[in-house]
This record gives sequence, C-alpha cells and structure tokens, in this order.
Amino acid sequence: QVQLVESGGGLVQPGGSLRLSCTASGFTLNYYAIGWFRQAPGKEREGVSCISRRDSSTYYADSVKGRFTISRDNAENTVYLHMSSLKPEDTAVYYCARSMWCRLTATDFGSWGRGTQVTVSS
Repeated sequence: QVQLVESGGGLVQPGGSLRLSCTASGFTLNYYAIGWFRQAPGKEREGVSCISRRDSSTYYADSVKGRFTISRDNAENTVYLHMSSLKPEDTAVYYCARSMWCRLTATDFGSWGRGTQVTVSS
C-alpha cells in the first residue's frame, strides 16, 4: 500500500526551528519527486518545497527561501524539511506528496499524507 506519513510538527516560538519528516511505505521514495505543501485556515494549499527524483535538485517558494531546507535520506526512505527562523505566518498544516517532477502545484501531486500541524506563536 502506497503511503506517505508526515511527522515532526508542533508548537514553536518565532525564530525557532523544527524538522518535519515524510516517510514513505509501499514504494521507493527516490523514484519520485517529493513536495512539501502547507495550508493555513481559510487559505489555499501552497507549495513550499520540492526535491526532484533524479538529481535531487531542490526548489523553494520565495516565502521560505533561505529559511527552509529539503533533503532526502534514501536509506530511511524519508524526506525532511528543516525549518528555521520560523514566523507566525508559517503556521499551517504541512503535507507531503509525490509526483514525477517538481512543480510546486498541488494538482501535479498525489498520494498525499494526512499532514502535521506547525504552530509558530509566542
């Protein structure tokens, strides 16, 4: 059964850091591009970052460039999203999903996980 499971969310103060994990089962994760998306209450789902399936090229939304880093651990079949200098506007449910290519467009992705909540607040 193809499945992606997110973990690592939580409550963090502004300026803090978190590391999210996206662990795959039922398929080999590095055969796919893996994207991270987020959705805040009342807002559309937004593409955050993606790592490509061939050369592990990385892509970021302008809003997170320089603060978030995406990486892949093939042995663990897991993709990570390292988030630093967090801001209240980063508060959202974060999801991972897979695609054949990296375009930060939600409709290009499938096999969505159930998400993990990130709350940035003092």
